[in-house]
Amino acid sequence: MVNESNKDKSKSATPDAFSKIIGTSEVMRKAIMLAHKGAETDVPMLLEGESGVGKEIFAKAIHLSSNRADKPFIVVNCGALPANLVESILFGHAKGAFTDAKDDHAGKFVDADGGTIFLDEIGELPLELQVKLLRVLQEGEVDPVGGEKTVPVDVRVISATNKNLETLTASGQFREDLYYRLNVFPVFLPPLNKRNGDIQTLAAHFIQKICKKEDRTLKSLTTNAIMLLNSYHWPGNVRQLENVVLRAVILSEGEMITDKDFPQILADIERMANENKKHNRRVDDLKRTLEIPKEFHNTSIYDENADVYPIDYIEGLMIRYAYIRYEGRMTEIAKRLNIGRSTLYRKATEMGLLDEEK
Repeated sequence: MVNESNKDKSKSATPDAFSKIIGTSEVMRKAIMLAHKGAETDVPMLLEGESGVGKEIFAKAIHLSSNRADKPFIVVNCGALPANLVESILFGHAKGAFTDAKDDHAGKFVDADGGTIFLDEIGELPLELQVKLLRVLQEGEVDPVGGEKTVPVDVRVISATNKNLETLTASGQFREDLYYRLNVFPVFLPPLNKRNGDIQTLAAHFIQKICKKEDRTLKSLTTNAIMLLNSYHWPGNVRQLENVVLRAVILSEGEMITDKDFPQILADIERMANENKKHNRRVDDLKRTLEIPKEFHNTSIYDENADVYPIDYIEGLMIRYAYIRYEGRMTEIAKRLNIGRSTLYRKATEMGLLDEEK
């Protein structure tokens, strides 16, 4: 939703705004370099990346590094706006435009006039409103709901998405002309698990920040804790890391934070390990299914004269194959062949399979 607290009225640009973004990995340095170059222009920028990678922080840094730094910075989460109010919130409305419109409302683009508007989750913007956004980008004016005339605005647009806008465009869910307008200067923000070396630095930063805020003695991570954090895949990215570290600071005793202070991460890793074991077993079973022993490659139910084999011959082939396929596990074989275990043991003994096992 619209974040009113993010109106920035600083009096001068902040050249080192990007220095507040923590990350020394190669992928992050590349993202920061691109964003810094984009900040020097006035073209629309598109920040791409998973949820929690820090798109809003980048957008704010871009704004503060631009020539609009002393003007408003407005944040709008397009995915959190009420469907029936999206148009009014973004583009404003005139008094009497609808039942509850008791006064004129400027809208967020007018609020951002002269500055920057950050449209997060732009892929969630309804298709019917995308054309109005396109008009803002092309004509520099907004059309308030129920208004008699358009309102000129001078706004720099930074949008962000955790979806593939190109795919949405191809499927007709996002306007192609709007996509190209927004995608003038794209910047990809990498997921945390691709930022080699940044996890420990970020964790230490969050520990310091939390300890200071909570008035606690500064704590440090043990080697095992660092190894644990580095081994995790972080589906929630930096946002998840901050929340996990906050909980660990609270749980930990003494001046050191150990791996045991991250119970959620430990539990998730154990769950994934168990799932991997199950997956590997399924893969192994599939391989065994596909790797049919050579002696069964040309197995048929009829002979060279096209006469069918006797049932006991075919049954014997099935038992032999099942014995090899299921590695002699008689209970499993009986289940697969749908015969009783005693019957299977008798037939297997008659065929010499159990004697061979011995």
